[in-house]
Parts: sequence; C-alpha cells; structure tokens
Amino acid sequence: MRKWLIVVCLLALADFCGRVASAEEPPQPQRGVVYATRGDEPLEADIYLPAGEGPFPAVLVVHGGAWRSGSRTQMTFVAERLAESGYVAVAISYRLAPRHKFPAQIEDCKSAVRWMRAHAKDYKIDPDQIAGWGYSAGGHLVALLGTTDADDGLEGADAKPGDPSTRLQAVIAGGAPCDFREAPEESTQLAFWLDGARKNNPKAYEQASPRAYVTADDPPIFFYHGDADKLVQMASPEAMAADLKAAGVATRLYVIPKAGHIQAIFDGAAGKEAIAFLDEHLKGKPAESTAAP
Repeated sequence: MRKWLIVVCLLALADFCGRVASAEEPPQPQRGVVYATRGDEPLEADIYLPAGEGPFPAVLVVHGGAWRSGSRTQMTFVAERLAESGYVAVAISYRLAPRHKFPAQIEDCKSAVRWMRAHAKDYKIDPDQIAGWGYSAGGHLVALLGTTDADDGLEGADAKPGDPSTRLQAVIAGGAPCDFREAPEESTQLAFWLDGARKNNPKAYEQASPRAYVTADDPPIFFYHGDADKLVQMASPEAMAADLKAAGVATRLYVIPKAGHIQAIFDGAAGKEAIAFLDEHLKGKPAESTAAP
C-alpha cells in the first residue's frame, strides 16, 4: 500500500510540474502578421510572445542580406531567445533592393515601430520600452532607426501627424556598417541600393549613414562585431561607438575574437551580453557582465 501511495504522489507531482512547465513555455509565434502595405504588397512580421500577462518590453528584429536579400526567418533564433528572456520579438520582412531603393528599407522599419506601438495592447507590448536588434544590413537599419527622428525625413509616406513615435529605447547592432560618407566616389558597389555612385548621389550616402545622426539624445547602443570580419570592417562601428561615447550616450562594442562576418551572428556569448544590455536599459536590471568588451 505504501509503495502505491508513493507512486501516486510521484505521478501527481509529475503532472503538476508538467502543467507548470507548460504554463511557462512561450506561446507559438504568430506568423505572417501584416504590419503595413505598400501598394498591393503586404509587409509581414512574425511575433514571438513571452509567457505571462505582460506588458513586456519589445524588440524589433531585422534580418540582414545586403539590403537586397534575406528573410525574417534568418533571425528566428534571436527572436526565440528574446521571447524566452521576457521580450516580445517582432521579426519583420521589408522591401528589398534593387527594386526598392533607399530609403524604402528604413521607412519599413519605422512603419513597424509605429505598428508595434499602435497595437501594443494586442501583443502585450510596453510601448515605452521598444528596442531594435539587427545583424549586417539589419544592424545598419536598427542603428539608423535608433539615431534618426521625425525631422530627418525618413519616416515614410504613410507617416501621419499624431502617429506613434518611431524612437527606440535601445539598439543591438551586429556586424553593422555605420557610415557611407567616405565610400569611394566612383564606386558603384552600393548603386543598386543607394541609386548611383556617391559622386552622383551624395545625399543618399549621407542619409543612409547612422553615424551622421549621432546626438546626445540617442538611445543606448550595443555593437557586436567579429575582429576577423572582412565584409564589414570593424572600424565602422568603432568610429560610431566613439562618437556616441563622446556625446554621452551609453554605448558598448563587444568584439568577438577570430570571428568573420557570418560566424559573429551565431556567437552565444555576444547574444548573452546583448540581452544583458537590454535588461539593463529596458528592465532596469543592474549590469552583471564580467566579459571583456
């Protein structure tokens, strides 16, 4: 009889623990949610919610692909980790070059932030605590999103007076090119996106440069970068981080030893440090990192 009682108790405990664990698991992502429409082209997002009632701080997640390729599913592992860490993650698709040249991409990011704030109650979002996380071209876009405001002319044609702000409260920018103002004048390497060489379209190269907008009221920015990155030189985020620090903005550059452009996005330690940075600035948690910057 005693053995049966023990078995029954253990089964009851296992059932209770299973139900508690199930209750704490984040819900399944809501995929293909339309956050904006351009003509007949819907722009979609996948939304990853944490477990619990909220409201939660939220993160706009932006994929890379040289502004002309890529998919929001590339950032699934980032979005899932954010949801597990207590953030609503909104991973977006955006218009791509060469069909859609700059500033289409940043306009879409800004539309997504407005949408997040407008639909905050629907998705348990704290509208006062929204960050951006991107890698490569996505890192560039969230850095640009974090440093520009309504007066910079990048809000897009769908922006209306009285719309929610597109300002961010923190930025995580990985492998990010931050300044195109010194690109070779005759080079057409970025012409597919910036509509010509710098010699012929200098305004676009300046408008697309996050470093050009650095001011003291910018949000905290965490850069992470592989020191063996040959595609995007680390000097670019280094220079922007120095400007931000000089302006009094909370900034960190996390360097990943021996990592190239592709490897750096998957660095687990960098991801951990990035989430700690968000926790500090969006949740008010004290910084606990002991890792080298």
